[in-house]
Amino acid sequence: MTTEVRTEQAWAPHEITTEAAGARDLADWLTDLGTEGLTALLTERKALVFRGFGVPPEGVEPVLDRLLPNRLPYVHGNSPRTRVRGNLYTSTEYPQRLTISMHNELNYARSWPSRLAFYCQTAAESGGATPVLDGELWLASLDAEVREAFAGGIRYVQNLHDGYGLGKSWQDTFETDDRAAVEEFLARSEAEWEWGPDGIRVSQLRRATTTHPVTGAEVWFNQADQWHPAGLGDDTAAELYQILEPAEFPQYVTLADGTPIPDEYILQIRDRGLEHAVDVDWHPGDFLLIDNVLTAHGRRPFEGSRRILVAMSD
Repeated sequence: MTTEVRTEQAWAPHEITTEAAGARDLADWLTDLGTEGLTALLTERKALVFRGFGVPPEGVEPVLDRLLPNRLPYVHGNSPRTRVRGNLYTSTEYPQRLTISMHNELNYARSWPSRLAFYCQTAAESGGATPVLDGELWLASLDAEVREAFAGGIRYVQNLHDGYGLGKSWQDTFETDDRAAVEEFLARSEAEWEWGPDGIRVSQLRRATTTHPVTGAEVWFNQADQWHPAGLGDDTAAELYQILEPAEFPQYVTLADGTPIPDEYILQIRDRGLEHAVDVDWHPGDFLLIDNVLTAHGRRPFEGSRRILVAMSD
């Protein structure tokens, strides 16, 4: 059984150009718009692209101060990235030949950032767009069978090594080498954990959907396809299966009761998300601001150098 996908709404991010801003400096235009005005516009449009302002690297901070006044550290993040300065990071540093499927940042955690801002310092020679996706549309696009299977939630499992092993270490993941600080964070996150001789195993039970605190919209809101071997591609998954049991993978996911998630569910979630996404192509100096609940994001493969910076806020 399939669900009819809404086709009457051709959603796309709202683009704001220098002409629309009256040829003003972006930071000045955002100041005039004000915090409440920006929040209202972002909630209505779900994603905003600031195009053609040509903001240089030295001008990033004044813009971010208006887009994200309370920037957060990337604690408990599972993707490889580099801290540039403060709470400003590079975007995910997976190999450039790979597609990064759609997801909401840190939605496997107990709490997540409410919005993300991306800045293009260097655009790729080809490819490298950031696809964005209406979370309501993603949910509606899935077969009823899949949505029903996930109704009870999902369980995320992480095996974080102590410095030597596959994936990220627990020190990198939590940005500390203090075990007590990690345990305090996990307790607040309502997670379960167990230390072992080689690191820590973390288990978290989370919902598969959530509702936006302002609009009440229900959206698909989990990273099952990114944590499941089937979402990694046949070759990568096969290599993992040759050396580890699924429960020993750096990260793994099941249904809430521990039942394995069928590969075909994962592929449907991944592929329909990418199918309905809208690509945001980059030019140096552009910004993208997204509501992290209403809007998922990803990355298209690219060639050449590409440097996109990202920050997040509550």
